Amino acid sequence: MKVPEILLIETGHRPASLARVLEVVDAAGLTIESLEAVGRDREKTVWELTLELDEQVDEAVLRRIDAIPEVEVVGRSDRVFNRHRGGKIETVSRVPVSTVQELRDIYTPGVARVCLALREDPALAREYTHRANTVAIVTNGTAVLGLGDLGALASLPVMEGKAALFHQLVGISGVPILIDETDPDRVVEAIAAIAPSFGAIQLADIGAPRCFAIEEALSRRLDIPVLHDDQDGTAVVTLAALLSATRRMGLDLENASVGQIGLGAAGTGITRLLLAYGVGDVLGVDLDPRAVARLESLGGRGVGLEGLMANSDIVVAATGVKGLIRPEMVRPGQLVLALSKPEPEIEPEVALAQGAAYATDGKSVNNLLGFPGLFRGALDVGVREITEAMLFAAAETLARLAPEGQLVPDPLDRAVHRAVAESVREAARDGA
Repeated sequence: MKVPEILLIETGHRPASLARVLEVVDAAGLTIESLEAVGRDREKTVWELTLELDEQVDEAVLRRIDAIPEVEVVGRSDRVFNRHRGGKIETVSRVPVSTVQELRDIYTPGVARVCLALREDPALAREYTHRANTVAIVTNGTAVLGLGDLGALASLPVMEGKAALFHQLVGISGVPILIDETDPDRVVEAIAAIAPSFGAIQLADIGAPRCFAIEEALSRRLDIPVLHDDQDGTAVVTLAALLSATRRMGLDLENASVGQIGLGAAGTGITRLLLAYGVGDVLGVDLDPRAVARLESLGGRGVGLEGLMANSDIVVAATGVKGLIRPEMVRPGQLVLALSKPEPEIEPEVALAQGAAYATDGKSVNNLLGFPGLFRGALDVGVREITEAMLFAAAETLARLAPEGQLVPDPLDRAVHRAVAESVREAARDGA
């Protein structure tokens, strides 16, 4: 598996020295994520080069770069680790506590009045506590990114990242919650026990098939929204990308044949939402027959990989298997979304070279576009659940805001998240 590595490379001020470094990288078939000069004097420049490196080619590439005259790999940057040092989030007070009177008001004895008021009318918690603006980000670490079962503690940096994005993009307080448990019933009990602290629950990086049972049980049991962003968030952004692409292609999505490769959490979430949206022909393939049976219970059709590629107008892949889609499988005119990260089932440029009308990967179709606005809108209205109508509204808004040449908008554009939240609020009110 490839992972991002940040190399510090020193080059002399000699024509083409940097170009020769890049030639080595290109010859190794590596992807350059970024290149930036971080130091310079009269004789040399130090570059920070971010690559997706595979352990098998790592040392060989470094030796070839070192062999270039006046070029030296001087180390690896700790930029990523430095940005994580001390964690990425903190809890801060929203009110000042600088006088005795302020202390008495927000703590003892004044706080007793608010506690008694909430005992008489629990709905007041929405107005007088942080609950209406706080989401629990819950995981057991059994399906972390594309890395697999890392365990609860190793997943914490991802949950902190989600919390940081919640705050930056839509002003929500996200609280990472790690549950060191894999039994679905025990996970449900643990989350239900802490649910009174929160206005909503975001499930994340919980492996299939347990994630389905956990989300369904919590949705039935709790009176606050529960959303699994690997299922629902990914599905919303995928639907948005498909709406954008089919409209530009002059294709009616509801009458198109959509093939889903991989029916884990993301794949099942995508097929469920597409079928609910009205797509009439959804095909699916997975190595697990239980996953295929689940698709068929929703109204889709289980097929083989070759049959899916031959008969689908649109192909969506979420398997985690690099290179699963062979170039010759792509039909001219197909729309191909290979969503696995860090490495897709087929590189977009390869699919396009085979005649695909559109092709993209999981770096562009990012579930970050979905979940912040969904939760912001749901919390603002105070709904019990996030409905299909709210998911549809979010997807249609993202498709509408996609700039020319892109299937979805910039995930860091706060205006996009505000627009998604507003559409979710409207859908929630219409359904009330």
